[in-house]
Amino acid sequence: MNQITKPELNIGETYAGAIINPDGTGNHIILLTGDKDDGNWDDAIEWAKSIGGDLPNRVESALLFNQSKDQFKPEWYWTNEQHASHSSYAWCQGFSHGSQSYSTKFTELRARAVRRLAI
Repeated sequence: MNQITKPELNIGETYAGAIINPDGTGNHIILLTGDKDDGNWDDAIEWAKSIGGDLPNRVESALLFNQSKDQFKPEWYWTNEQHASHSSYAWCQGFSHGSQSYSTKFTELRARAVRRLAI
């Protein structure tokens, strides 16, 4: 059995875990420091890029809720995923009860950024 080694973290970062995809590829998911107060989806995407990260996708957001819930306020946070059928909507993660939903991209929600390291 192969073992996954936890990567080194920068000051203030939180290791959330690893996600292995069905094709065998995977990433370490690292939560970056800081958060963005309420902003629309486009602003959240740009903010995450400006600090060297990306918004988490829906799977990563579920992992963050499971492993690092204490790093979030019990509010809604943007993911980087646009709704497949409605381009004016994007997915978000609730950190109160763990549910996921979607909202118009103009809704103001919180944001956290992650960085990914290939396994």
